[in-house]
Amino acid sequence: MERFATERLTAERLRQDHLADLVALHLDPVVSRYLGGVRSPEATAAYLAAAMAHWDRHGFGLWALRTGAGEFAGRAGIRRAAIGGADEFEILYTFRRELWGRGLASEIVTALTAMARSELGIASLVGLVATGNEASCRVLEKFNFTRERTMLSRGEPVTVFRSPAWRKT
Repeated sequence: MERFATERLTAERLRQDHLADLVALHLDPVVSRYLGGVRSPEATAAYLAAAMAHWDRHGFGLWALRTGAGEFAGRAGIRRAAIGGADEFEILYTFRRELWGRGLASEIVTALTAMARSELGIASLVGLVATGNEASCRVLEKFNFTRERTMLSRGEPVTVFRSPAWRKT
């Protein structure tokens, strides 16, 4: 599914023409404090290339998110990832700071968990939340993700959350 919509967001498969929006997102120090720090434009270009390659390999990945007015809102998705030595399916989302506190994270988690279950046949998702990001912890807990363990990810402490298991379709 290269495109989908929620009540207030549209999502489209990440493409090269999203680079400028991603660079701006990743250069915001407030947004990036829970993403391992500010990323240079070159690091963001490498991130985008990896995200596009993930789509090519797996047929799903990260989407660019836009508001109803068409403005870039952030990025979100599901990706395969090695987490703590295990092959997992990770849910992730990041929004522009101006859009925080409006329930958009909950809206996108609703859509992504439904997609994981019904369209991708994924039995469980994990979310990595940086220490101190209590807002993201609350979002995942709202969807019955449980705190599984803490670990280091890219040198930063994170809590691993796991969704309730559901039957593969």
